[in-house]
Amino acid sequence: MDDSCPPASVKRSVASFFRSPLFDIAQFCILIGILGYLAVESAANIGYNWQWYQIPKYIYSTTENGIVIGPLLEGLLITLKISGISLIFAFIIGLTTALFRLSDSFVARWLATIYLEISRNTPLLIQIFFIYFVLGPTLGLDRLPSAILALSLFEGAYTSEIFRSGIQSVARGQVEAANSLGLSTYRTYRHIVIPQAIRTVLPPLTSQAISLVKDSALVSTIAIYDLTMQAQSLIAETYLTFEIWFAVAAIYLSITLFLSVVVGFMEKRLKLP
Repeated sequence: MDDSCPPASVKRSVASFFRSPLFDIAQFCILIGILGYLAVESAANIGYNWQWYQIPKYIYSTTENGIVIGPLLEGLLITLKISGISLIFAFIIGLTTALFRLSDSFVARWLATIYLEISRNTPLLIQIFFIYFVLGPTLGLDRLPSAILALSLFEGAYTSEIFRSGIQSVARGQVEAANSLGLSTYRTYRHIVIPQAIRTVLPPLTSQAISLVKDSALVSTIAIYDLTMQAQSLIAETYLTFEIWFAVAAIYLSITLFLSVVVGFMEKRLKLP
């Protein structure tokens, strides 16, 4: 036996590390380090005066009455609110559309197909403008509901394909067995198909959630003071372009890394024995 060959346990540990969220975090940190170095070098070449000491007060400040959140943190709360509500509706829309696509009803499949083709083949920015400027006055929607509706419909189209692939991954024999036992279609999906499909669709759904958080930055185009809009406003007032954008990037990065760690934990918990 060759002693130079590492044992199987070491190989499994190494392979597990490269598949874990920690490896993703390490890659992100290296990338941020490289980008930060390039930014510092570029700013030095153009004579930029860094003023990082001013950034904390735009996140929070301490007064006699306690901690007061700053503009960036206020924008972050709006971003999280929009993203969270949109994510819930996107999942509902996506699951409903997936069931329509798999339905025996021609009308249901036709409606689902039209919705998917329109949502996936038009830019999100155009959809936001259309819903806010065209449908908004008709339906009485303000900026925030318009943004949530646009994000929900856009992300729901991609979520539906994830749900559909997960549902189709469940063995057909299990559905036939449920039918032979007299279970209704609803009970078959509720107790047999959906619980198994969740294990398959969880990782891509989380990736879609991360995309939604990043896509939510576009709602600033209709004057919603989310994180991106607050950053633009601060830059116009302070001219701290690099510092504020790096701070915003770090905030977005923290959110996406947190979601990556959560999905890694959930994957392990939901892994089939």
